[in-house]
Amino acid sequence: MNYNLLIKGISAIIPGHISDLDFSVLSKLDMISSKELLDIFVHNGIGKLDNNSVNFHSSDKIRGAIFVLENGAPIEDVSELLNWKDFENLVSQILLEKEFDVEKNLILTKPRMEIDVIGIKFGITILIDCKHWKRMNESSIREIVRKQNERAKNYVKKSESLLAVPVIITLHQEEISFINKVPIVPILQISSFLDDFFGNLDCMKIIKK
Repeated sequence: MNYNLLIKGISAIIPGHISDLDFSVLSKLDMISSKELLDIFVHNGIGKLDNNSVNFHSSDKIRGAIFVLENGAPIEDVSELLNWKDFENLVSQILLEKEFDVEKNLILTKPRMEIDVIGIKFGITILIDCKHWKRMNESSIREIVRKQNERAKNYVKKSESLLAVPVIITLHQEEISFINKVPIVPILQISSFLDDFFGNLDCMKIIKK
């Protein structure tokens, strides 16, 4: 199945139970193509078969988007179908799967700051800034890192956390890199990054109380 059909399927991934007919209407595909695409999604862990429908989780839309990207779709075409909430839902879901406690969209005051996603495990807090669907040059990323460091300092000062690790997650990058010891993680490598997180703490910037 070509990526143009896969892209159409992304718009039909909404939380809840979706029948073959629902998926066909939402994706604007014929029933045969629609059912084939649903089967492909489920086979690749995007949605779960439940009797005569597929049950989609809130993070499945962006899981579907990543699957489509891995199958050759242009980033620009896929990104038009997604929003900041889709991105944060995936990050939050992966943190939960890795047994982190998760909080989203925390607002700090004086000064006012918002942290996209927070993950806590073994007394260590990951503070994540999701920079979704936008290409960035190095100077822009450095400014994003600076602001995330400020959020981390403010968070540690005002919370019970003894230390926090600022992290930036983005789409337009192929490998994990570091700026001033702050990891810049491509969305395709979030899971492996979290698997190795505690073993690589000495390589990362840690904000302490």
